[in-house]
Amino acid sequence: MLQRLITAGAVCVLATGTAFAHITLENGEASVGSAYKAVLRVPHGCEGTPTNTVRVQVPEGVIAVKPQPKAGWKLEKIRAAYSKSYDYYGAPASEGVKEIVWSGGNLGDDEYDEFIFRSYLTPVLEVGKTMYFPIVQECAEGKVQRWIEIPAVGQSDDDLELPAPGIKLLGKAIGH
Repeated sequence: MLQRLITAGAVCVLATGTAFAHITLENGEASVGSAYKAVLRVPHGCEGTPTNTVRVQVPEGVIAVKPQPKAGWKLEKIRAAYSKSYDYYGAPASEGVKEIVWSGGNLGDDEYDEFIFRSYLTPVLEVGKTMYFPIVQECAEGKVQRWIEIPAVGQSDDDLELPAPGIKLLGKAIGH
C-alpha cells in the first residue's frame, strides 16, 4: 500500500513538473486601460542546452513598452507602426516597441530566470478574452523553442505542446 502511494505521488509530481516547463507570465490577469508589468518566467533551456536569446512579440493594443535591461544580456527594442493610433494619457501613439529581444546571455538548462517589461494595455482590448505574447527561445547549438501556439476555440493551453503565455483581460480597475 505504501509503495502505491509513493508511486502515485511521484506520478503527480512529474505531471506537475511538466505543466511548469512552459514559459509563463507571473500574473495571468490584467486590466485593460492600465499599466501592466509582465514578468516572463523562463524555467529551462532547450533540450539540455542553455538559453542565449529570448524574443517576445508584443500584441496589437499593447503600447508604451519599456523592457528592463538584464546584466549580461544585450537588449534590443524593435519598433514599428501600430495598426492604428491609440490614446496614451491624452497623447496619440501610432508606433512603438513591437518586439523585445534579450540576447547574448547564458541561462543554463538547469537554471531559471525572469525577463521583465512594462506596458500599457489600451482600452480597445476585449475584456474577458485572453491575450497572448508569442515567444521564441533560442539556445546553444541552434536549438529553438517556439512558444507561439495559441489555443483554438474549445482548446486550452494544456492541449498545446508549446503554448504562448497569455493574460486574461479584465475590466478597468476602479480607483487609482
